[in-house]
Amino acid sequence: MDLSIALLLGQDGLTNGAIYALLALALVMVFAVTRVIFIPQGQFVAYGALTMAGLQSGKLPGTVWLLLGLGALAVVMDGWIALRDKQLRKLARSAAFNLLVPLAIAGLIAGLKADTLPLPVQILLSLLLVVPLGPLLYRVAYQPLAEATVLTLLIVSVAVDFAMMGLGLLFFGPEAFRTPAFSEGSLTLGELTINAQTLWVIGCSAVLIVVLFLFFEKTLYGKALRATALNRVGARLMGIPTTMAGKLTFFVAALIGTFSGLLFAPITPISYDTGFLIGLKGFVAAILGGLGSYPLAAVGAVFVGLLESFSSFWASEYKEVIVFTIIIPVLLWRSLFSHHVEEEE
Repeated sequence: MDLSIALLLGQDGLTNGAIYALLALALVMVFAVTRVIFIPQGQFVAYGALTMAGLQSGKLPGTVWLLLGLGALAVVMDGWIALRDKQLRKLARSAAFNLLVPLAIAGLIAGLKADTLPLPVQILLSLLLVVPLGPLLYRVAYQPLAEATVLTLLIVSVAVDFAMMGLGLLFFGPEAFRTPAFSEGSLTLGELTINAQTLWVIGCSAVLIVVLFLFFEKTLYGKALRATALNRVGARLMGIPTTMAGKLTFFVAALIGTFSGLLFAPITPISYDTGFLIGLKGFVAAILGGLGSYPLAAVGAVFVGLLESFSSFWASEYKEVIVFTIIIPVLLWRSLFSHHVEEEE
């Protein structure tokens, strides 16, 4: 291996690591606030990229039907509770947010010729279609089990992940798609040539991380999420609704995952099952950070990206095995220097 090859591998590793960092941060955030190990995080990467590809091909993405279906199911669940408790105002509010808004989005998408629109508008439409799936998914799958054990929530996450993967196959088919780059061109630094999309990935990832930091540190909703993560009971006593915190957390996680998919699709082909592996690598990065530290999760993500990149050069057939195997010594190390804590504590 000479210097030029090492620089290329390092560039690929940093690019992948930037995407894994965003997913790892989202996983840490979701776990801290809701105790959910959000395995389906990677599916939002695939859904975002494939929805964008569908819009660019002039087709109505299947994401529209999933959005409407989840919205209708959420209204039915809220309606049952509202009728039982005789609180019809809550039913009207639920119908407005969970059904009328998705219907408006679906009508907007169906009425536009998205394939003729500029790329920034297509990106915005993809976000409008996929990001609302996050809070709807929380309402349908996780909110009824908010007080369940972490193991139960993990089993639900695995089931949701497989369901979303199957629906992805149904909606988008087995083919892999690539979307056009955000911009063309490249930057040459000595022996290293960096294409524009790589700069977009690293730059947008850095900006999103800074925005997340400012959101949690400076905004009222961010502070509410931090309070919920630190002490759910105390946050509830202070008037912070944990249901709102859960939906907001899943909204932010869906936004991160979807935008990551839009950034990643011009670099590598994305298919219905690509999100599974990408999500698992983000999970490995989060585990390296202890599922509790945002900076360590980001560092772990960069390490995973570099390890994957250099492994593909030295042992391409085993690169996935190498990446996922590093979780074993980390877990063993943590088990030696940590004590068992019951979940009720």
